[in-house]
Amino acid sequence: MENGGPDPGQIRQVLLLFVFLGLSQAGSDLGRFSVAEEMQSRSSVGNLAKDLGLEVGELSSREARVVSKDNKEHLQLDIKTGDLLLSETLDREELCGSTQPCVLHFQVLMKNPLQFFRIELQVRDINDHSPVFIEKEMLLEIPENSPVGAVFLLESAKDLDVGINTLKNYTISPNSHFHVRIRVNPDNKKYPELVLDKALDYEEQPELSFILTALDGGSPSRSGTALVRVVVVDVNDNSPEFEQPFYEVKIPEDSVIGSPIVTLSAWDLDSGTNGEISYTFSHASEDISKTFEINKKSGEISLTALLDFERTDSYSILIQATDGGGLFGKSTVRIQVMDVNDNAPEVTVSSITNPIPENSPETVVMVFSIQDKDSGENGRMICSIPEDLPFKLKPSVENYYTLETERTLDRESRAKYNITITVTDLGTPRLKSQHTIILLVSDVNDNAPTFSQTSYTLFIRENNNPALHMGTVRATDRDSGTNAQVTYTVLPPQDLHLPLPSLVSINADNGQLFALRSLDYETLRAFEFHVGATDAGSPALSSEALVRVVVVDDNDNSPFVLYPLQNSSAPCTELVPRAAEVGYLVTKVVAVDSDSGQNAWLSYQLLKATEPGLFSVWAHNGEVRTTRLLSERDAAKHRLVVLVKDNGEPPMSVTAMLHVLLVDGFSQSYLPLPEVAPEETQADSLTIYLVIALASVSSLFLFSVLLFVAMRLCRRNRATLRSRCSVPEGHFPDHLVDVSGTGTLSERYLYETFLTGGSTNEVKFLKPFIPNFLPHEPGKEIEENPSFRNSFG
Repeated sequence: MENGGPDPGQIRQVLLLFVFLGLSQAGSDLGRFSVAEEMQSRSSVGNLAKDLGLEVGELSSREARVVSKDNKEHLQLDIKTGDLLLSETLDREELCGSTQPCVLHFQVLMKNPLQFFRIELQVRDINDHSPVFIEKEMLLEIPENSPVGAVFLLESAKDLDVGINTLKNYTISPNSHFHVRIRVNPDNKKYPELVLDKALDYEEQPELSFILTALDGGSPSRSGTALVRVVVVDVNDNSPEFEQPFYEVKIPEDSVIGSPIVTLSAWDLDSGTNGEISYTFSHASEDISKTFEINKKSGEISLTALLDFERTDSYSILIQATDGGGLFGKSTVRIQVMDVNDNAPEVTVSSITNPIPENSPETVVMVFSIQDKDSGENGRMICSIPEDLPFKLKPSVENYYTLETERTLDRESRAKYNITITVTDLGTPRLKSQHTIILLVSDVNDNAPTFSQTSYTLFIRENNNPALHMGTVRATDRDSGTNAQVTYTVLPPQDLHLPLPSLVSINADNGQLFALRSLDYETLRAFEFHVGATDAGSPALSSEALVRVVVVDDNDNSPFVLYPLQNSSAPCTELVPRAAEVGYLVTKVVAVDSDSGQNAWLSYQLLKATEPGLFSVWAHNGEVRTTRLLSERDAAKHRLVVLVKDNGEPPMSVTAMLHVLLVDGFSQSYLPLPEVAPEETQADSLTIYLVIALASVSSLFLFSVLLFVAMRLCRRNRATLRSRCSVPEGHFPDHLVDVSGTGTLSERYLYETFLTGGSTNEVKFLKPFIPNFLPHEPGKEIEENPSFRNSFG
């Protein structure tokens, strides 16, 4: 990837492999594979399936994979054939330098069941480098008196190849004075020495030259050449000698540049220029030349580059002391680099699972390795994580660790964890490194929606508009994503007679409740149902809440007058004796209201009267009473209009019309009041017929009274007289009023309510019950007609 991030697919594959690696407790070693360097990519190294004794298809089914410690993919596995293939062209010198043998370590991981195998790939050297002399021309100054057999050092060639392909031999072009002899230095590297075969003669030949050829052991052999010039000088018969042939020093790897390491000392018995000694490195590698330098005059070796114990832990340097005459002495200095704790531990993540489901049992979250480039105690490490987290570390093999959950996680309690892995070495001072991962916990549908209330009470006024928003139920789900998407439904009612689908509906997305039609308080005062909330998880979870809808009464019904009945039949006439006292109860207006509460609180008011001031109406119970004594001058017929009003807002009302007839006694015949104003005096042709009818009715009435009294005397008790309130045309109603001096109705003022067919509210008429005037025995109750059901006091 361009931004350097890991490929998600590779991460998942490596995750699976290392999860099984961390849990595995078994492993085995394979034989070593070998491959020559510089082989082309995709070259076969060997057949892994054959070595494992597996069928080729098993490599694919068990998800076999090759993993290296440094995460460099030098090898890849062809799971179709089982062959190990080179991912790139290998350069042994780049991979291992001078290390021999050059071995790369890999692991083959398989699961189902989990196994891992260690394999080693040896990269064989090929002869792809020729020996090279650093200096293409060498100058030797040899005294003429040098004895036959004298040995002179020559610069060695460098060959990057190893083994049989490394430098094997030196030759020189034919000459009569020298031959080459091969020596091995402390580093087991060969270097040439020039051996004098024939004494030199400065006067005969002051200078001679020849070609030095370096040959390696490859096939075919490679070579490199350098020109050797020999200058014959005059006599110098003493070579420099060191105080000791071998020096060994130790130096910390954190030494600063310029630090002195050791000072060598040599002497020469000669004098003059032949006794002047110069110190130089002999056969020094490029690494030594960059890291150290020697003072040619003093022989002090100092540091010129920073040391790194992890790269090179020791150096072996050949020192040559040369006098002015060309003679030299040699000594070896071995520099041991001491390790200091200068490398903090490193954490390398091999695989990670992120996020992890909240209901997962013990799960491998991450597989990682730790390493410290230091050695000894400086390289020993301890690994830890914070103790307050539900995770644990488990060591695996070769500094591999797995980070696992200790218990099932709960996303609703904590959805994210910052996990810091701390690796500390045991050096002095201790160094540590930290690697932090942010682990997300993915949601699982383990929480049902929860309503904000277990029950809701919604109030709605009657006569509402259809589609009125009544209220909202709300449920929340502690899960996230689709698991928290709540859908609302109205559940079927428990009362099968309740037409719930036609009453309410709910918005499935937000829980808003709507009335589908106008409600009537007088028909349906309250109803309840359950609302369900279901999430979108799999499987889906749900919960219920009770919703109670209370219909609030509106003042939409006018009072209804039960008595006197206001219809098209003949009006009811109340009889009042002229001897009635003040406060005499004439009658009582009885009304009801279908509404409730204050909408049904009724008040009564005398709206109109034939003679104002004669009658009054009690506001709370509708009783009509006289307000003064009656006189002969008062008209015999009176019409009262009573206003019955409820306490609603706005108030509604109805009027009731009463007809009152003033009589001298209950034997006086009377007629119903005509539906004309009292001041009208118009006579018409019907008067004669009315008089005749009145006389007939009066006679019939008197006969009925006498018959009734006779029957009551025989029974010796009271009986209730039952008759209609409205007087049929041509007859007089039987109104008998007790005027025993109290001015009120008798102790019992009973009404019988007759209902029209099929109605429960409409009253056809009410008839007062008239007690018997005849005396009765003390303590004996008045016998009531068993057909009377309702009484109004």
